[in-house]
Amino acid sequence: MFGKPSRVQSSVGLSGSGALSHVYIQHPPLRCSISGSRGLYYDDANKLLLSPTTDQVFAWKTNQLAQQNTPTSDSIGEGPVLSIRYSLEGKVIGIQRSNSEIQFRNRETGEAFIQRCRSESESILGFFWTDCPTCDVILIKTSGLDLFSYEPELKALRLVETKKLNVSWYVYTHESRMILLASGMQCKSFTAFQFSSGGIIRLPRFEMAMAKAEANQKPVLAAEDVHIITIYGRIYCLQVDRVAMLLHFHRFYRDAVVQQGSFPIYSSKIAVNVVDNVILVHQVDAKVVILYDIFSDSHAPISAPLPLLLRGLPRSNVSSSRFSSKDAVQMETNEMSDHEGIVYGDGWTFLIPDLICDATHGTLWRIHLDLEAIAASSSEVSSVLEFLQRRKLESNKAKQLCLAITRTLILERQPVPVVSSAIDTLVTSYLHSVKMGISVQGRPMGGEKTSTSGNQHVDDSRTLADVQTSSMETDGNSIKHGSTSRVENESRQSVSGDVENESIDVTTGSTVNKSSICSDIEENVNLESLGTSSREPLAKNQTGAETSGAEIEQSSLQSQRPGTGGNQSDSDVSEQRESQVASAAISPDEMYRFIFAPVEEEMAGDPAYLVAIIVEYFRSAASEKLKVHPNLNVMTIQLLARSERFAELWLFVLNKIVEPSKEVALQLLECGRQNFQTRKLGTDMLRQLSLHHDYVVLLVQDGYYLEALRYARKNKVHTIRPSLFLEAAFASSNSQHLAAVLRFFSDSIPGFKNTSDYSMYRRILNGMSSSAAA
Repeated sequence: MFGKPSRVQSSVGLSGSGALSHVYIQHPPLRCSISGSRGLYYDDANKLLLSPTTDQVFAWKTNQLAQQNTPTSDSIGEGPVLSIRYSLEGKVIGIQRSNSEIQFRNRETGEAFIQRCRSESESILGFFWTDCPTCDVILIKTSGLDLFSYEPELKALRLVETKKLNVSWYVYTHESRMILLASGMQCKSFTAFQFSSGGIIRLPRFEMAMAKAEANQKPVLAAEDVHIITIYGRIYCLQVDRVAMLLHFHRFYRDAVVQQGSFPIYSSKIAVNVVDNVILVHQVDAKVVILYDIFSDSHAPISAPLPLLLRGLPRSNVSSSRFSSKDAVQMETNEMSDHEGIVYGDGWTFLIPDLICDATHGTLWRIHLDLEAIAASSSEVSSVLEFLQRRKLESNKAKQLCLAITRTLILERQPVPVVSSAIDTLVTSYLHSVKMGISVQGRPMGGEKTSTSGNQHVDDSRTLADVQTSSMETDGNSIKHGSTSRVENESRQSVSGDVENESIDVTTGSTVNKSSICSDIEENVNLESLGTSSREPLAKNQTGAETSGAEIEQSSLQSQRPGTGGNQSDSDVSEQRESQVASAAISPDEMYRFIFAPVEEEMAGDPAYLVAIIVEYFRSAASEKLKVHPNLNVMTIQLLARSERFAELWLFVLNKIVEPSKEVALQLLECGRQNFQTRKLGTDMLRQLSLHHDYVVLLVQDGYYLEALRYARKNKVHTIRPSLFLEAAFASSNSQHLAAVLRFFSDSIPGFKNTSDYSMYRRILNGMSSSAAA
């Protein structure tokens, strides 16, 4: 429908942005092809891509897709592998060997034991590790859930609780800690649980709507048609309705699951990613992607369907071995030129939130938003600014784009209401960041803690009931890996934060266990009650956050397996964390330095337009009780005086549109050299601000040194040098004034008669008196 380009070339665009594309993947990918590999699995809780061989498993960290990301390995013994994942503390490996048994191996000792189904009539669909206080491992079976506590001393699992349910397939994401269990003839009835560090919460049972097919045919909902995602701290479920050609999205509350809208789909094969709280719906057959930002009430796409861009592909591809540390690791890169230049390949599996795995060729890509291209594609300036202000992963780029857009609006002399609306957006966003304690320039504000959206994890295991509002800036996803059992029906899941807990067999494109991939950070997510306002943005729960199991596990895995973290330097990590913690919000200081100051230098002619824009900024800031940069008030005085609009200038000062300050007062004095009334406003402002020293000096400079003396005596100003008054009195050639000044300082300053100033001006006064007598 939208065209089917297999490759997208960047020939036109903004500063390198690819033409006709809003999202891209960056070459080179993470290459993870191992000789003898039995498939690829994603362990979302630890952000590991796993490749088991005959008796080993190789693991790559996916936080940073470094070109030289060397894998590490663990022994897992011989046997089939349907699913595999590490425990949250990194000490145990769970390996599903069949639909009836799971093996648990101690990484340090190599000791292992088997957990089997108790009944031959049931089969294991998958398992995941949890940080729930009552259990460590949860097995999903066709007969329900078994909750186990891991007992290392006994080398066994202890059954804590059994939840009897009929289960056809399931979807789970580690970041949300939520599991959906499908049942019924059409697999459209769901039971949902959240297993978090705060306990276990069961949501009300619900059904997903499906359009009716032809007569006597009932469509069956498949696991790959359901995706759990976390957007702005809220947990949603995306459901593909292939009959109606719609993508329904439901929001989870503690006490209800509510359908909140639908997106049209144009392809029989749909895939989903979530990047920086933006939903990417891939129309795989058409080879295009549509972007949605559901923060606002509008469910319209951000832009038209456009292809996925591949950046950085070299013109001449050179094969090289990426891993030479072990003979067992033979990286196959000979075909990189053929397959790495193709988008939407047959072997692609989309992992929520932002990863794409090419299981056929053993490569992993991360998908990115092209903020520059998105900003350039819309004429709705306020909407674009609002969108950019909500971005966190590339907050610095978003901020620079906002600054550039606003400057351009002013330089192009766009209508004042248009610029005013843009300014209101920036001011409101800044105030929100201040209230939430989000860093604007790389450091947290308000003394509140901020969690990074980078490579560290903050406890993302919030319960649905714990917190009323918390925001998630990353999302995770799980894909199913097929097995001979119902595991084939497991669905892709998208969740924010850390990745979901189940392994993904990316090779077959099905998953025995769901995995949710989190972008760079795992954050706390919880559900509101249905009565809670859903319109208010959810903020991260930044106070009292505990280190999540995933974080512990990651650090443990990294320390126990050298090189797992790739070649990422500490400086790289700190830069990413600063970029991700910081907000795109623009402070008053930045408004002045990067918008008004540069614009004032570039604009020529009548400054009336710029003054009108500044006034709109004053209005917006005043409505939010926000102080503007002092130099902006000075600039306003300069612009009005330059165009000799003194009457307006007086009104600005008298009505306090321009905030009184020392800088403003001095500028009024400067501009009042040729306008007495303006100068008087400056002197009055100095006095009103109790800047006694400056006011006295001004009076002396204007020749009113006697009035200055009276003012200094009345207001007890002791910081003025006597010589300043004496010089002014001497310059007047009035011996009586000079005598009065000498007498004043002799009376008010002890020991003044012993100073050189007194001696010198006393001689001068005597000389003036002698001349007058003669």
